[in-house]
Amino acid sequence: QVQLVESGGGSVQAGGSLKLSCAVSGTRVTSVYMGWFRQVSGKAREEVASMSRRGAREYAGFVQGRFTIARDLAKNELYLQMADLKPEDTATYFCAADPRPGGWPTDAYYYGQGTQVTVSS
Repeated sequence: QVQLVESGGGSVQAGGSLKLSCAVSGTRVTSVYMGWFRQVSGKAREEVASMSRRGAREYAGFVQGRFTIARDLAKNELYLQMADLKPEDTATYFCAADPRPGGWPTDAYYYGQGTQVTVSS
């Protein structure tokens, strides 16, 4: 059973930084397609960043170079380093994993419970 546990959310002012972590159990970070989604209450969940099994990274257009997705193979963890945060980045952020070849078409197979990020102006 794959389990994803996020941590590192919090409240920051605009322009600040946060680092989200995702502890992975039940699989290896190199065995699944992984990434981060976010969701604002009342809106659809949207993809933020992803990393393939080989480590190839992709980012949503709104990231604009502000976020970096990374992983630690020894710790079996996934990270999202966020900088220059904006109020519109306020959302619940979810770690995601998918064992299917090529990753998720739209929604991931597994999600964590989420961690709240609040950015004030």
